[in-house]
Amino acid sequence: MSAAATNPAVPTTLLILDTETTGLQAPEAELCEIGAVLFSVPHRAVLQQLSFLLGVYENKAEPVNGIDAEITRLAMPHQQARALFFSLVDSADALLAHNASFDRPWIESFLQKALGATPAIPWICSYEGISWPDLKPNPSLASLALAHGIPVWSAHRALTDCTYLAQVLQRAPNLEQLLLEGLEPRHLVAADLPFSRKDEAKEAGFRWEPQAKQWRRRLTNAQIEALPFPFTWINA
Repeated sequence: MSAAATNPAVPTTLLILDTETTGLQAPEAELCEIGAVLFSVPHRAVLQQLSFLLGVYENKAEPVNGIDAEITRLAMPHQQARALFFSLVDSADALLAHNASFDRPWIESFLQKALGATPAIPWICSYEGISWPDLKPNPSLASLALAHGIPVWSAHRALTDCTYLAQVLQRAPNLEQLLLEGLEPRHLVAADLPFSRKDEAKEAGFRWEPQAKQWRRRLTNAQIEALPFPFTWINA
C-alpha cells in the first residue's frame, strides 16, 4: 500500500499547472494560456489534461511562448474549456507548478474573477519547494526533466511544460515524501554574507533581490536550521 493511501497529509490527486502570459506582470500583461494535467499520485498516472487559450489583442511575449495573439481570438469552445478547468481544480487535493510564485497569482486571479472566490487548496512549487535528489536547489524545468531521463523537445507552451512535470512525477523515487516537503510551511530568510561569499548563497539556492539588495530564499524550518551561514528572518 502506498504512503498516499495511509497518510492523509499526502495529496492523492494533483493538478499540475502552467501559464503563458503576454508579459511578466499584471496589469500591463495578460494571461493568454492555461495548461493543466490531473495526476494520480498513488497510480503515478495522468488522469486528464487540458490546455486552452484566453483571448488577447497583443502578445509582447510571442517570441518566447510562440502564441500569436490572433489565434487566441479564433472561434473555439472557450466556455466548455473553462468549465472543465474549474472541475479539474475542484478534483485536486493540491496544485503544483514549477515556479509557483509566478503561476499562482495568475491562476488565483483568473479563478477569483470567474468564480468570485479562490479555492482553499494548497500549492506545491516543484522549483523551490522540493529538494530534488542529486540536483542543485531551484533547478530549471529542463534540468529537472533531463535528470529524470525525459527528453526536452519543446518549451514555453503551457501543456508541454505540464507534461514534463507529470513525467518527472511518474519517475521520481519517494514521490510522497517530496510532496510532503513541498507542503511544509516556508519562511523567507536572507543570507548574511558579504559580497565575497555570494557563491555560497547561490549554491544554497538563494536568489538576489535587487530592490532589497539581499540574497533571499523561502525555506522550511529544517532547512533553515541546516544553513551553514548566518541569516536574517524576513517578515514577508
